[in-house]
Amino acid sequence: MPDNERSIGDQFLAELGHALRTCAGESSQAADNPAGDAEDAIRAGQERELSASLMRVNHAGEVSAQALYRGQALVAKDRGLRRSLLEAAEEEGRHLKWCEDRISELNGRRSFLTPLWYAGSFGIGALAGLLGDRASLGFLAETEAQVESHLDRHLDELPRSDLRSRKILERMREDEIRHGRNAEAAGGEPLPQSARSAMRLVSKVMTTTARYL
Repeated sequence: MPDNERSIGDQFLAELGHALRTCAGESSQAADNPAGDAEDAIRAGQERELSASLMRVNHAGEVSAQALYRGQALVAKDRGLRRSLLEAAEEEGRHLKWCEDRISELNGRRSFLTPLWYAGSFGIGALAGLLGDRASLGFLAETEAQVESHLDRHLDELPRSDLRSRKILERMREDEIRHGRNAEAAGGEPLPQSARSAMRLVSKVMTTTARYL
């Protein structure tokens, strides 16, 4: 049955199932990893630990991005917008898989707070969606702009020898820029400065916490 023909209760249960699979590490989409056959030349010790912590933060960010878009999609009034949001969420699922793979290669771990990141982001996305489709698109565009800035910082911080993580983050950055431009082209309304500042504060709390927990 198409999503638009299902009851809100059925849609909520479907979203709950997706959330549980994501938090359990079972919902990532299969995709060609942009790291390809790049050499894993990063040395053991502090450099490897740094890369693992950065990829843990990016994994938490992709968990949050999926949840944001799916929360917005759940309440979107326009079918085309809902489809676009779900497509963006699916692409974030591919990013999540790449981050999971790299964390495993680095012998790292995911954030202990993954369920919190998902639940909080889903709620924020749904609230943004309830403000209207144009506001929802504006929220998406601002989210992607902040993610782009975050990825730029991580690319600067990554050890130079970590070519595999770098290739993953560069591809993610390209995709996030495209998501943001698509949202602006679709009529997204610029958010007020107060909303942008609040989003940056929430993002800062999440990225700082996920780096250690």
